[in-house]
Amino acid sequence: MSKKNIILGVLFAAIVLGLPPFLKNYGIYMFTTWLIYVIATMGLNLTVGFAGQKSLGHAAFFGIGAYTVAIMMKAGISWWVGLPAAISLCFVLGIILGFPALRVQTIYLAFATLGFNTAVWLVMRNEEWLTGGTFGLNGIPRPEIFGFDLKGGLAYYYFVLAIAAIVTALMWGLLQSPWGKAFQALRDNPIRAESLGIDTRNYTLLSFAIGAVYAGIAGALFASLVDFIEPAPFAVGAAIMMYLMVVVGGSGYFLGPLVGALVGMVVPEWIRDAAPILANWYLPIFGLTVILMMVWLPDGLMSIPDRIRAKRDSKLASAKRAEAKSEMAAVMGEQK
Repeated sequence: MSKKNIILGVLFAAIVLGLPPFLKNYGIYMFTTWLIYVIATMGLNLTVGFAGQKSLGHAAFFGIGAYTVAIMMKAGISWWVGLPAAISLCFVLGIILGFPALRVQTIYLAFATLGFNTAVWLVMRNEEWLTGGTFGLNGIPRPEIFGFDLKGGLAYYYFVLAIAAIVTALMWGLLQSPWGKAFQALRDNPIRAESLGIDTRNYTLLSFAIGAVYAGIAGALFASLVDFIEPAPFAVGAAIMMYLMVVVGGSGYFLGPLVGALVGMVVPEWIRDAAPILANWYLPIFGLTVILMMVWLPDGLMSIPDRIRAKRDSKLASAKRAEAKSEMAAVMGEQK
């Protein structure tokens, strides 16, 4: 690891650990929400960025995780029991959703997953006996850990931060393992990956399942954060926004979800609060900014260092070619 990366890592740790105590309640809430969406989009980045599948159904798993924990806690069951239940349910449904990826690809797969998200959202909205329908579920308590109460906003933030650190480390280990290399081979060239002995079928299903698990964990954390859930945060618009976070941050870049969630969740709120005159226009401005960025940075914000490095290498190569040509010309001149 380079000295520059170490410095950036220490600076980032200082911000996420030291800044929240100096923020007001809303600022702590936004930081916590950002971390939750980082976890959710980290799973989507595995499915989309590293395994090369197109999924617009991620918000459904986000909602499944939230509703599973909420329903179980309303029944008097501990959050620590509800979380494994949410993970298991999301894992199974993620495998089921992965089966269309074995038959269709690209835009057709995106539409199939979009249909799944819509179907799950309709269940959340219409099955009032289970989900509360449009009235939702309220009074969702926060978990306790070793008898320590997490009702305070700051305490819950550090709890979410710890969970985010754990799942990030697990994702890093996964991507550095042979499984991670298999996912990237599946993305780059499925036919070549299969010729090398990689079971593309199982890895495709696994990419959806693991991505769904991350969304389920994020949903469980989200339910306890907001204390009230209803179907709106898990609709198609939320699925598209999650996909947008991955693309804006940098699909296939490990830190892409961190940057993408920051742009998708925190920056719009900052624009609205910093410039009250733009309160009614911050979403159109945000959308236009994203469009322009996709035109000039199709690989996302995390591709900027690579683009700078590529441009620098290109200039060095051009300079070397020019130098070689001048030396050749000088040699030929001496021979004449």
